[in-house]
Amino acid sequence: MLLCTACLVSLQLLISCCWAFACHSTEPSPDFTLPGDYLLAGLFPLHSGCLQVRHRPEVTLCDRPGSFNEHGYHLFQAMRLGVEEINNSTALLPNVTLGYQLYDVCSDSANVYATLRVLSLPGPRHIELQGDLLRYSPKVLAVIGPDTTNRAATTAALLSPFLMPLDIVPFSAQVGDERMQRLMRHLAEATATVVVVFSNRPLARVFFESVVLANLTGKVWVASEAWVLSRHITGVPGIQRIGMVLGVAIQKRTVPGLKAFEEAYARADKGAPRPCHKSSCCSSNQVCRECEAFTAHTMPKLKGFSMSSAYNAYQAVYAVAHGLHQLLGCASGVCSRGRVYPWQLLEQIHKVNFLLHKDTVMFNDNGDPLSSYNIIAWDWSGPKWTFTVLGSSTWSPVQLDINETKIQWHGKDNQVPKSVCSSDCLEGHQRVVTGFHHCCFECVPCGAGTFLNKSDLYRCQPCGKEEWAPEGSQTCFPRTVVFLACQEHTSWVLLAANTLLLLLLLGTAGLFAWHLDTPVVRSAGGRLCFLMLGSLAAGSSSLYGFFGEPTRPACLLRQALFALGFTIFLSCLTVRSFQLIIIFKFSTKAPTFYRAWVQNHGAGLFVMISSAAQLLICLTWLVVWTPLPTREYQRFPHLVMLECTEANSLGFILAFLYNGLLSISAFACSYLGKDLPENYNEAKCVTFSLLFNFISWIAFFTTASVYDGKYLPAVNMLAGLSSLSSGFGGYFLPKCYVILCRPDLNSTEHFQASIQDYTRHRGST
Repeated sequence: MLLCTACLVSLQLLISCCWAFACHSTEPSPDFTLPGDYLLAGLFPLHSGCLQVRHRPEVTLCDRPGSFNEHGYHLFQAMRLGVEEINNSTALLPNVTLGYQLYDVCSDSANVYATLRVLSLPGPRHIELQGDLLRYSPKVLAVIGPDTTNRAATTAALLSPFLMPLDIVPFSAQVGDERMQRLMRHLAEATATVVVVFSNRPLARVFFESVVLANLTGKVWVASEAWVLSRHITGVPGIQRIGMVLGVAIQKRTVPGLKAFEEAYARADKGAPRPCHKSSCCSSNQVCRECEAFTAHTMPKLKGFSMSSAYNAYQAVYAVAHGLHQLLGCASGVCSRGRVYPWQLLEQIHKVNFLLHKDTVMFNDNGDPLSSYNIIAWDWSGPKWTFTVLGSSTWSPVQLDINETKIQWHGKDNQVPKSVCSSDCLEGHQRVVTGFHHCCFECVPCGAGTFLNKSDLYRCQPCGKEEWAPEGSQTCFPRTVVFLACQEHTSWVLLAANTLLLLLLLGTAGLFAWHLDTPVVRSAGGRLCFLMLGSLAAGSSSLYGFFGEPTRPACLLRQALFALGFTIFLSCLTVRSFQLIIIFKFSTKAPTFYRAWVQNHGAGLFVMISSAAQLLICLTWLVVWTPLPTREYQRFPHLVMLECTEANSLGFILAFLYNGLLSISAFACSYLGKDLPENYNEAKCVTFSLLFNFISWIAFFTTASVYDGKYLPAVNMLAGLSSLSSGFGGYFLPKCYVILCRPDLNSTEHFQASIQDYTRHRGST
């Protein structure tokens, strides 16, 4: 990865350096260079940038009239002073001298140019690609600067693949342009009242001029070190109305002797400034003609803000020197003066711990310097701008001290302003982050079946399988286990009705057995009636399996036994109706068919085959699609439905369709016998019972399509009970009425008379 990065950087260097090195042929000013055993580089903005239209990738030439930068000048001199002090010391780097290469980084292109010069090898002006960058040895060991974050980031991106130490000493926008107007609208609409402005001084001025223009007031502005004490910003007209400005500033530090050093530089004979031969710009970024022309009266004043910043550059030089001190083994009094690679020096710089003018200099584990800061607030209470120190931060020990009594908030009654990107969510609402920060979120209710654990406000947790939760819940609740219990009123009614039917079936069987030889029982089928009554009784017994908690035996038997019992009844009913048609209509017209039917026991054979077919369907159903007790969780979020799985199987559908076909057959045979003798004519009652059977099951399936709750087994049982009752009532109840209430109709003479009337009627027609 390191090699790939280096290759990409090098490709960019080939493009960006082709003009850079070619067009800077003028010799640098002596003030910008100092020979030494080990070279440091300083990147400081001695001039402001030059905005111009360029048609090829040329470097901005910095030394232009009227563009001098006083702040960068003091950083420049602080580094020179630090190197001079170290070289004059016999304790820190004995028998070793530090040199420097200083560059004016007035623009981004000048900054890139300086960085590339830093990376170039001694002698030739090129950067050599190597497989092992650990052995890359440029002419400069360490870089001090730049002092703005955006340029420091560019330099860091170029130097980091080469493991070069960088101890960092952060765009184009205009007031009123579309970008700034859009930014002001966002700030005006934001619910947050605290705005952190991390910017360099020129861009900060553009920003606050836009704030004043947009009349944004009532906010708290948090300033970065770069502009918090800058009069360039405090001088923006109308800025005192924007609200309260807080910020951090490096605690005031003084570089001992820096003022005298600069005065001596101004008095020194540096010779006449060299002319500039190329248009209005000099051809080197290591020349400052205005610097050379300074006198004791024209040199820039050293103010507090520049002094503190200069102290950082000064301190950085000493950090490099102490790193070299350890690396070269200078503690013995003599330095080794061996080859030093930049990455080796970087390791040692991170380990330094020394005292510089009563200040301890050291770095944390990330290589960041541990500095102390003041917390300040702008003060517009007087005629002029000033600031108040509210507190300070220290790192040894790590501590933040703020005197709250000094804070004068801009709100009513000195109330602390509330600034939140988002308010706290209601209970059961998770936070969905809408930006880069966790404090900016939307509140979304947890969905049903999930809950919000207070230990994690950003993610709803799913409930357990046996639990449920409504929307927007903070906890889960146990699900209610439901089934058709025997204790319910509905169950009592159905149980009573089914038991009554079963008793009627048993009573009818006893009544028919007592009157077995009577014409009514013989006309109803004789002993076949007991098979029909038994099949209805079996179907009625199966309905008890719908009550209580489903068990494996109940699931296996309840639907299958009902289907098989009702099949036997329908088969007997069909064959009974068909047999009457044969006797009265085909015995004389088709005597051969009639004899074959009687001799081969056609009625019994049909019942056996029909019942066997349904038995085969039911056995296949029980084996392939075995109905089993199951716990159903999907239909109702708060319930666990205990049920059997038979309704979801193909076997259940096949068994039901088979009984439907038998019902249609029985209906057709009964309808064909509608003109039989009165005592044998069962068409009306059987037709009514079969129609009631169809209606019952149509109602069940319609209900099942819209309702799937715990009472669905009760609806299923009601449909089955209706089918059995209609079968019993349509076929057996009229015969029971004749036996019990009209014994005069249960005689051989009456039946013979009925047959004779039927014969005379057919003969006449």
